Amino acid sequence: MTFHQALNDHLSCFRDLADISSSIISAANLLAATLQKGGKILICGNGGSASDSQHFAAEIVGRFAMERDPWPAIAITTDTSIITAIANDYTFDDIFARQIDGIGAPGDILIALSTSGNSENVIKAAVTAGEKKIQVIALMGKHAGKLASFADTVIQAPAAQTPRIQEIHAFILHCWAEMVEDALINRKEPS
Repeated sequence: MTFHQALNDHLSCFRDLADISSSIISAANLLAATLQKGGKILICGNGGSASDSQHFAAEIVGRFAMERDPWPAIAITTDTSIITAIANDYTFDDIFARQIDGIGAPGDILIALSTSGNSENVIKAAVTAGEKKIQVIALMGKHAGKLASFADTVIQAPAAQTPRIQEIHAFILHCWAEMVEDALINRKEPS
């Protein structure tokens, strides 16, 4: 693939985001409402999605664009001691679900990232979240996969290739961080 092919693919996918803008905005409203009511945001995913989870948590706890107080967000992808203990003592498929069971509470929200929508550990996290009355936002690629069945809100990036899906996920997460700040600081509903 050439640079220009990659750029054209990227631009094409981003143009198609307008088709799912209402879902993205609705999810931002859910995130803002969760924080406003004292809940926390939990985020999980594998590989690049694990990095995106950590990045988003940093934007929420630190700040995105505005000086403000920190808000509670936890990337449950980052504690190697917890992850390796759970993977060793149980199974790798339980690394996120067990953490949600331990630290999640009704009124929290889970952002579950999976480019394929079929990552078993992310699906188990969504199932556990549902059992604990934690809302689930699934952020996936064009082909939803099994995760969609266990989410309250499904956002499918309009791309089929993992690199393009991840680029769109990063953009959506940045949009959410900005919209949540605007909602909670300026009292402007995401739009």
